[in-house]
Amino acid sequence: MAVKIRLMRMGAKKRPFYRIVATEARRARDGKYLEVVGFYNPLTDPAEVKVNKETLQKWMGLGAQITETVKALLKRQGIL
Repeated sequence: MAVKIRLMRMGAKKRPFYRIVATEARRARDGKYLEVVGFYNPLTDPAEVKVNKETLQKWMGLGAQITETVKALLKRQGIL
Protein backbone atom coordinates (compact mmCIF):
# COMPACT_ATOMS: atom_id res chain seq x y z
CA MET A 1 0.00 0.00 0.00
CA ALA A 2 1.58 3.26 -1.17
CA VAL A 3 0.68 6.14 1.15
CA LYS A 4 0.91 9.81 0.19
CA ILE A 5 0.57 12.95 2.26
CA ARG A 6 -1.43 15.35 0.11
CA LEU A 7 -4.13 18.03 0.06
CA MET A 8 -7.85 17.25 0.23
CA ARG A 9 -10.10 20.10 -0.94
CA MET A 10 -12.91 21.19 1.34
CA GLY A 11 -15.08 24.32 1.56
CA ALA A 12 -17.60 25.93 -0.74
CA LYS A 13 -17.33 26.95 -4.36
CA LYS A 14 -14.76 29.76 -4.75
CA ARG A 15 -13.88 29.43 -1.01
CA PRO A 16 -11.31 26.60 -0.86
CA PHE A 17 -9.98 25.14 2.37
CA TYR A 18 -7.64 22.17 2.39
CA ARG A 19 -6.89 19.34 4.79
CA ILE A 20 -3.46 17.77 4.72
CA VAL A 21 -4.16 14.04 4.87
CA ALA A 22 -2.39 10.70 4.70
CA THR A 23 -4.16 8.57 2.10
CA GLU A 24 -3.56 5.69 -0.26
CA ALA A 25 -2.08 6.92 -3.54
CA ARG A 26 -4.85 5.40 -5.69
CA ARG A 27 -7.72 7.05 -3.81
CA ALA A 28 -9.60 10.03 -5.24
CA ARG A 29 -8.46 13.50 -4.17
CA ASP A 30 -11.47 13.97 -1.88
CA GLY A 31 -11.97 10.30 -1.09
CA LYS A 32 -11.41 8.22 2.00
CA TYR A 33 -8.25 9.03 3.96
CA LEU A 34 -6.26 7.28 6.68
CA GLU A 35 -5.57 10.24 8.97
CA VAL A 36 -5.71 14.05 9.02
CA VAL A 37 -2.22 15.54 9.44
CA GLY A 38 -3.17 19.24 9.36
CA PHE A 39 -4.88 21.96 7.33
CA TYR A 40 -4.13 24.81 4.92
CA ASN A 41 -6.28 27.91 4.50
CA PRO A 42 -5.13 30.02 1.52
CA LEU A 43 -7.83 32.68 2.03
CA THR A 44 -6.34 34.25 5.15
CA ASP A 45 -3.57 36.80 4.88
CA PRO A 46 -0.98 35.36 5.36
CA ALA A 47 -2.07 31.84 4.41
CA GLU A 48 -2.57 29.64 7.46
CA VAL A 49 -0.90 26.22 7.69
CA LYS A 50 -1.20 24.06 10.79
CA VAL A 51 0.38 20.60 11.02
CA ASN A 52 0.52 18.00 13.77
CA LYS A 53 4.27 17.28 13.69
CA GLU A 54 3.99 13.97 15.58
CA THR A 55 1.47 12.61 13.08
CA LEU A 56 3.57 13.84 10.15
CA GLN A 57 6.70 12.17 11.54
CA LYS A 58 4.77 8.94 12.16
CA TRP A 59 3.62 8.70 8.54
CA MET A 60 7.00 9.70 7.16
CA GLY A 61 8.55 6.96 9.33
CA LEU A 62 6.12 4.47 7.83
CA GLY A 63 7.30 5.44 4.33
CA ALA A 64 4.62 7.90 3.20
CA GLN A 65 5.60 10.14 0.28
CA ILE A 66 4.88 13.87 0.48
CA THR A 67 3.51 15.55 -2.65
CA GLU A 68 5.36 18.53 -4.12
CA THR A 69 2.62 20.99 -3.12
CA VAL A 70 2.56 19.88 0.51
CA LYS A 71 6.36 19.82 0.60
CA ALA A 72 6.46 23.46 -0.57
CA LEU A 73 3.91 24.49 2.07
CA LEU A 74 5.85 22.74 4.84
CA LYS A 75 9.14 24.28 3.73
CA ARG A 76 7.59 27.76 3.67
CA GLN A 77 6.43 27.22 7.27
CA GLY A 78 9.81 25.88 8.34
CA ILE A 79 8.49 22.44 9.29
CA LEU A 80 10.66 20.52 6.81
